Amino acid sequence: MTLNPLEQMNQKVKQAIIEAITAAGLATEEEIPAMAMEIPKEKAHGDLATNAAMQLTRIAKKNPRQIAEAIVSHLDYEKAGIEKAEIAGPGFINFTVSKSYLYPVIEQVYSQGKDYGRVNDGQGKKMQMEFVSANPTGSLHLGHARGAAVGDALCNVLDFAGYDVTREYYINDAGNQVVNLCKSIEARYKQELGMDTEMPEDGYHGEDIKGFARELVAEKGEELLSLTPEEREAFLRKYGLEKELEKIKRDLGRFRVGFDVWFSESSMYEDGQVENSLQELRAKGQTFELDGATWLRTTDYGDDKDRVLVKNDGTYTYLTPDIAYHRNKYDRGFDRMINIWGADHHGYIPRVKAAMEAIGNDPEKLTVLIAQMVSLFQDGEKVKMSKRTGKAVTMVDLMDEVGVDAIRYFFTMRSMDSHLDFDMDLAISTSNENPVFYVQYAYARICSVYRQAEEQGIVIPSLESINLNKLTAEHEYDLLRKIGELPEEIRTTAENFAPHRLVRYVYELASLFHSYYKAERVITEDSEQTVARLALLGAVRTTLANVLTLIGVSAPERM
Repeated sequence: MTLNPLEQMNQKVKQAIIEAITAAGLATEEEIPAMAMEIPKEKAHGDLATNAAMQLTRIAKKNPRQIAEAIVSHLDYEKAGIEKAEIAGPGFINFTVSKSYLYPVIEQVYSQGKDYGRVNDGQGKKMQMEFVSANPTGSLHLGHARGAAVGDALCNVLDFAGYDVTREYYINDAGNQVVNLCKSIEARYKQELGMDTEMPEDGYHGEDIKGFARELVAEKGEELLSLTPEEREAFLRKYGLEKELEKIKRDLGRFRVGFDVWFSESSMYEDGQVENSLQELRAKGQTFELDGATWLRTTDYGDDKDRVLVKNDGTYTYLTPDIAYHRNKYDRGFDRMINIWGADHHGYIPRVKAAMEAIGNDPEKLTVLIAQMVSLFQDGEKVKMSKRTGKAVTMVDLMDEVGVDAIRYFFTMRSMDSHLDFDMDLAISTSNENPVFYVQYAYARICSVYRQAEEQGIVIPSLESINLNKLTAEHEYDLLRKIGELPEEIRTTAENFAPHRLVRYVYELASLFHSYYKAERVITEDSEQTVARLALLGAVRTTLANVLTLIGVSAPERM
């Protein structure tokens, strides 16, 4: 894999340190322990720092400061492109390198375009992401929206990091909630026909159910009344699930989230997977009978208590089909499986992992991420109800109110395991305080500069004809360095399942650009400098667009 310019610079300096250590007689190359190479937090401390001197104290039998002095005096500055090496504290060495190492960053961005930032850490390993998976009985709420935003962004990042990603939605279409859905539609259908029918005790009272009933009356009239109760239930089950899934898919599509697999829970009952999983656990001696129920020995695998699989009335608990579903995932041969669950499922993780281990699967292949709750604020007050419906705010309500870009950005902005306060007024404001506006405006501003250049007849030559040595301002080095960090940022984000890192990265890049734009003119009297600066802005624009695409946010050319 080709190293990016920042990595190449890192390797050159590291090699120069190794050669200096051996030249100074401090250690042989084989004796040199692993040394850290870091970018200093303070710009005044240079471009790179190392703790090599501290690592060598035992081998060189000298104090770190003496070792650092020996390393610095034996460095081949010219070969490594080092301009300055300074010893700090007990023996850290800070390096300032020639900024020319940054210019190839532009070339790399232009040559890779929409793929700039891609790495191949995943090497095609099969990764399955299951997220959202809301019951198909009503509208998606804010918790689902956060899971959708984070899950989709994480899938995009994992794909960008070289994994073969499958996005999956688990349809809970086999439990009591579906029975209640059928009964609710039936009650509303009869009410539409003028019959005096009460809603079931655990019925769904959403406007969508009333809408389904009106459609049924328009399509079928009184036809369903002539069916047997069993026939009517079967029809309404199919009808209701199709309608609810159609609505969920439509809303997710508007939210820019798609799935490769829609996995039906009921399919596992139909083809015997649930019963087969239960029989396999029994055959492995992982279950026991007590008080007329069948239990799983999850305490053998770290759970705090054993869990019931089959209740004493013969019905399954929620855990039983979940075991079958996760067993199915393992059987499909994924290298890693990631679930994004809501905050109320935190305690469910140990029992599912214990069940996988009991059935003979590696529990470490399964990772469960928890998406914490979202609180909405408007006019400084917490919003609990939708003004339009008087009910809990749905994902559609929020999309109508503030737009997809703001939701996707804000919902991915914080680590998903932390509670999120969403300020609706900030999300729709067109000020620099609104981070999504601030980042998008950086992209639009660059597009505006390019339009100005075109209007002035400035022709940008091919990159190899541009004199990038004209980029000498500190702001330009800052931008190049930040752009060059993207591949490593993708790597770290994928490794830690942390898409919020990319939101922070794109904000920092936008901030550096805005600072540059205020400090320097792009179109100047020096034509060579102008085209070099336009080339730099082109690299910034591509990088902004690539990261915004990964987090599901648009990059408008005009604002």
